[in-house]
Amino acid sequence: MQLIKIDKTLYRSRLNRVIVACIAILAISSLAISQTLILIFPSQTGSHFHWNLLGVVVSAIGLVMTLIKLKTHPKIREVAYVWDLKQALNLIYRKNRKLVAAAKLGNPDAMLALQFSYEGSRQLWQLDDNTITMSSLNEAQAQLDEWVREYNVQLDITHYHSASLKAF
Repeated sequence: MQLIKIDKTLYRSRLNRVIVACIAILAISSLAISQTLILIFPSQTGSHFHWNLLGVVVSAIGLVMTLIKLKTHPKIREVAYVWDLKQALNLIYRKNRKLVAAAKLGNPDAMLALQFSYEGSRQLWQLDDNTITMSSLNEAQAQLDEWVREYNVQLDITHYHSASLKAF
């Protein structure tokens, strides 16, 4: 995955539209499915919990499948990019302890993964206006920069690939 520049206002606008659309689709479709099932299979006891639950589950599965299919649509490109970025950062986060230990010993792949993580996190936090923890990110970046100078490593995040994480 490569980091790309995202227009914050466009991203927020499209994210809000996707969220509202998902909520509306989930609510309408789950009600429609559960009410149809209740109409077809009425309960003598008056409890329709299982039909309501089935309506929500089927609607959620349908919504997820629809979002996956629409992921390449230009109108949600920014939202899909952030979704993919969060998944890529999560993969790195799971191996963070091992990556930091390897970077401390001079491993260039570990340093590259950490650099991608820091730049991706910075972009993500700025898009979501989550700048509260930016100081801890800056401290981690300063430590990485020190290791980069110490081991004379050149980091170009365009060369980062998630497959390199398998070594850690």
